[in-house]
Amino acid sequence: MECFYVYILKCSDGSYYTGHTDDLERRVAEHMSGIFETYTASRLPIELVFNQAFESREEAFNIERRIKGWTRRKKEALIANNMDLLIKYAKGS
Repeated sequence: MECFYVYILKCSDGSYYTGHTDDLERRVAEHMSGIFETYTASRLPIELVFNQAFESREEAFNIERRIKGWTRRKKEALIANNMDLLIKYAKGS
């Protein structure tokens, strides 16, 4: 069964980039190489700080879009696997 991944990269400027892929290792290597003119190309080096597998591309894409709309502190709670803070920030506290 094929897996699809949502991932978050931390860029050298401290910003976060969220994406999805069906080949996590390849995609992170592409970001690190800077071969594509993407957000991360001018912010190297990058670090993979979060990833989660999903059963469908649609599910991964939808989660990626949701995370992209989150605040920085909510993303950092997810990265830290701090569900209490994530819930708190989701409620707007």
